[in-house]
Amino acid sequence: MRIRMATGEDAEQVTSVYAPYVESTAISFESAVPSVEEMAARITDRQPAYPWLVAEDGSEGVVGYAYAGRFAARAAYVWSVETSVYVDEAARRRGVGRALYTALFRILVAQGYRRAFGGIALPNPASVALHESMGFTPSGVYRAVGWKFGVWHDVGWWQRTLGDAEGEPQPPRPYTELPAITLNGVSWASAVPSD
Repeated sequence: MRIRMATGEDAEQVTSVYAPYVESTAISFESAVPSVEEMAARITDRQPAYPWLVAEDGSEGVVGYAYAGRFAARAAYVWSVETSVYVDEAARRRGVGRALYTALFRILVAQGYRRAFGGIALPNPASVALHESMGFTPSGVYRAVGWKFGVWHDVGWWQRTLGDAEGEPQPPRPYTELPAITLNGVSWASAVPSD
């Protein structure tokens, strides 16, 4: 398995991984699968302030992805991110989610982010287990906050410390300004998309 920065060219495969979550589950609260063009914009619009990673597994292509994004719009939240991870159904239970999150958190720490948050539509024991195994702790539940498939769904929130909360922080840096970070034999300095 190889983990690397995503580019807009990954949008079709990323959409294929994501589509079943939208169409068949309440894990995603979207009601329609985004177009490939919309997915490409989602990938590229958040970079380089926030990383978007894909996991490739040989001939299978993209088998999962993880990304970070702005937690909330106000300036005081700039050191906090919301994270998500999605794994193709055929690739589950092979460590893909863990590998993606491990790489994502390493980059976020190097960028200077301090807290990561994950929202999980409940019930979702597999996602809860993954997040808690990666150091997330429960921080609250929004009750009956999402309506999908004729049912109200709760969303639980988990948080993870990325860096020290003491002292005045420096602004987070785009990952393109980081020194080389090597994960799975890939140097992030050379893997950063140029577009």
